Amino acid sequence: MAASEELIHRAANILRESDGLLICAGAGMGVDSGLPDFRGNQGFWKAYPALAKSGYEFSTVASSRTFEFDPKLAWGFYGHRLNLYRKTVPNPGFAILQRWAQRMASGWFVVTSNVDGQFQKAGFDEQRIYEVHGSIHHLQCTKPCTGEAWSADDFRPEVDEDTCNLTNAWPRCPHCRRMARPNILMFGDWQWNDTPTLIKRRVFAHWANRVERLAIVEIGAGTAIQTIRMVSESQGLKSQLIRINPREADIPLGVKGVSMDSNGIDSLAAIDGLLPQ
Repeated sequence: MAASEELIHRAANILRESDGLLICAGAGMGVDSGLPDFRGNQGFWKAYPALAKSGYEFSTVASSRTFEFDPKLAWGFYGHRLNLYRKTVPNPGFAILQRWAQRMASGWFVVTSNVDGQFQKAGFDEQRIYEVHGSIHHLQCTKPCTGEAWSADDFRPEVDEDTCNLTNAWPRCPHCRRMARPNILMFGDWQWNDTPTLIKRRVFAHWANRVERLAIVEIGAGTAIQTIRMVSESQGLKSQLIRINPREADIPLGVKGVSMDSNGIDSLAAIDGLLPQ
């Protein structure tokens, strides 16, 4: 479904009148790049048929406990995702957002619940990306012996597609030699090392406080996990929200902005057509 001309013009006006851009991205942004949709077990099992056979649910496999009772399965699942994200090409919407960001006098910031690293891959500055649930491209100790996270670039997972099990050696903590895991907030996770994320949150808050007229473009953030929507809706009277979501586009009372119940890429392209090139 395409957004109306009126909504497209209103969204373009918000961007013209703003001096800062906050990009808030949920799972829908990755789905537009061809990444699997894990909302509900059916979407998860479609992406991982080997786990459908065993009846494993997403919340079971994507749990910190799985690294304890079945580390080959845990690393098979996350290793497969790591390989997938490394191969994925960011969709054209990223380039549009980057163009808008570069025009803002007070700069920009990205806040995303996605762990896939697609904004960095699309050329956005790492220092201006706040990944609220961490990143699969960084590792941490399974029993955090320090507050450190480090790059996963040297790890090349080898995964048996029929069993979703890791077949090569898993990475280890450089300090205590325990098994390492992705620096991601998982289900039932008391071992997540959130130090890097908290540092980035402070940088984001400092930037947002300095912006006078903030445009927020929120894409593909649903209500199942409210984190991104809460960020979008809590920026105060100086902000206006452009919410793009084909399923759940409503904006609550008291929040200024535009609600677009349409596809992310199509909406961004339509708005971009009304802005200076």
